[in-house]
Amino acid sequence: MTMIAVLGNGRVGGSLALALTRAGHEVAVADRSPGSAADAARTAQIVINATPGAGSLERLIALREELQGKILVDVSNATVDGPDGLPADLLYPGSSLAEQLQEALPDTRVVKTLNTMLYTVMTAPAALTQTPTAFLSGKDPEAKQVVRGLLADLSWQQQWITDLGGIETARAAEAAILFVPHVIRSSGFAPFAISITR
Repeated sequence: MTMIAVLGNGRVGGSLALALTRAGHEVAVADRSPGSAADAARTAQIVINATPGAGSLERLIALREELQGKILVDVSNATVDGPDGLPADLLYPGSSLAEQLQEALPDTRVVKTLNTMLYTVMTAPAALTQTPTAFLSGKDPEAKQVVRGLLADLSWQQQWITDLGGIETARAAEAAILFVPHVIRSSGFAPFAISITR
């Protein structure tokens, strides 16, 4: 059992919290009330960022002390949204939210994952008709190994997980969000994931 804090109680955070609780972890979910995120992060071993990406950096910098020495799993995408509310551009072109977080929080081990799929796939990868891929980006091998274990608890088979390398590789995974509005307009709001097939 691991103590996990999920920052964000929307569809993404709620789904992850429920699935990880069912897997036997002790999970605290932080909402937007004052002090909630700090309280949850302070006692956790692993913190999951499921807050809206556009405001994630500011929110998490405010938790620098609570995140010190922790693994921060970043599943968010920082985008500039279009008039229809769907992603239209990247907030950090030439970089990524994960890189910005790692630079701002040098004493925290940031791992990017699960941001290249609709939220329902994060906790039910086998529901898709074809094998999905979960990507890992991060500078700390041990932290990535821990996150692999969490993904296994979310029903991800190890052969479905691809380690892209250092935290700088997160910019490639985050850029995949630009597929999303076009896929949704083309096929509707149905579960999907960006996958590497071989």
